[in-house]
Amino acid sequence: MSDHTPGDRFDGAVAETLGIAQSLIRFDTQNWGEGKANPEREATEWIAEQLREVGLDSVIHDSEPGRANLVARIPGTDPEAGALVVHGHTDVVPADASEWSVDPFEGVVRDGLLWGRGAVDMKDMDAMIIASVRDMLRRGLRPRRDLIVAFFADEEAGSVYGSHYMVDNHPELFAGATEAISEVGGYSTDIRGQRVYLVQTAEKGIAWLRLVAHGTAGHGSMENRDNPITRLSAALARIGTHEWPEAMPAATRELLEGVAELTGVEFTAETTGELIAELGSIAKFVGPTLRNTSNPTVIQGGYKHNVIPSTAQALVDCRVLPGQFEDVMLTIKELAGEGIDVETVTTGDALEAEFSGRLVDTMQACLLGEDPDALILPHAMSGGTDNKALSKLDITGYGFAPLRLTGDLDFAAMFHGKDERVPVSALEFGTRVLSRFLLEA
Repeated sequence: MSDHTPGDRFDGAVAETLGIAQSLIRFDTQNWGEGKANPEREATEWIAEQLREVGLDSVIHDSEPGRANLVARIPGTDPEAGALVVHGHTDVVPADASEWSVDPFEGVVRDGLLWGRGAVDMKDMDAMIIASVRDMLRRGLRPRRDLIVAFFADEEAGSVYGSHYMVDNHPELFAGATEAISEVGGYSTDIRGQRVYLVQTAEKGIAWLRLVAHGTAGHGSMENRDNPITRLSAALARIGTHEWPEAMPAATRELLEGVAELTGVEFTAETTGELIAELGSIAKFVGPTLRNTSNPTVIQGGYKHNVIPSTAQALVDCRVLPGQFEDVMLTIKELAGEGIDVETVTTGDALEAEFSGRLVDTMQACLLGEDPDALILPHAMSGGTDNKALSKLDITGYGFAPLRLTGDLDFAAMFHGKDERVPVSALEFGTRVLSRFLLEA
């Protein structure tokens, strides 16, 4: 039934991953939000063809014209085991080519790294999934549990046209699924010479808000004590500088306890910052998980230099700790003040899962199979993933996109940053780990 052995290096999958990732990057699937995007359909159809070549049929559902979502199922050998959803997203955040050292949609390899928008978020993981599945099916291997392979649209704008649409309109495609894996977890960092892989077991909730300020229109040369732009600017200053109290989630606590053990620095309230600093560039991911955050990101108002408008609006990105959504919304409304409406654009629950159980044990075994001297710890994510949508179906989600990173790469800065890139060696490592994991999970 299977010729997979513990020493299997999955060379066939590894050989394909880079080329698949380059092809995916060359599909310009930029997503600006608010419904404005380069449709994912062409990239999704290309993925469907890669799966069809090895005998795996998939279904594609458009939430809107061109906003395509793909799902395929591979039967497992254990009918009693719950299905595992293995998912990625095909959209990317916008890239201003003038700020890049390379064409962000060329998929060029330079200095041993793959460059391009989506190289880490998350067309690298998409490629590892596709390569692993193709190799599995070419060799006639079968996973232990059903694998539900999904590629969603619109993750970078709140998943309205992607995973949330699929969960709300086609839940039958995820029947029997109990767990899921996706992006931003399983990557390595270096702590005082010890390589540590961080498996994502929690993520903050999301509250994308629109603030609309009202006032009195008038001539720009006259006094106006009811200027909505002035009112909105003051509110944004209060919201953006608000000091949210610390409330550490369990995954962050477990991570810092592990860092304390590695470094010998005692874990106390006073040493939290010191322990986070030991994580290097990954501290950018971990620091924001200590508290709620509220960042103004867009401001719009007015249409002429000498005209005071009657309204102005802004967007605010709030990331919320578990169980604190209502408190955060009340605080934001208080900070906004009179004359400003606070509207929700997109919301998603905070997620927490245990760093234990068969799935986590298999993650650890597969990572250590390729890197025996490493350590593995959990972490919470300051952002969010499509696991939020799947959680509505009682599917427990983890971040597990394994990458063995080089110490000179500021990995956190690659997410939504210019010159996004990933080491080719990390892709190869990840493909070996993921290929084994999908069979054994």
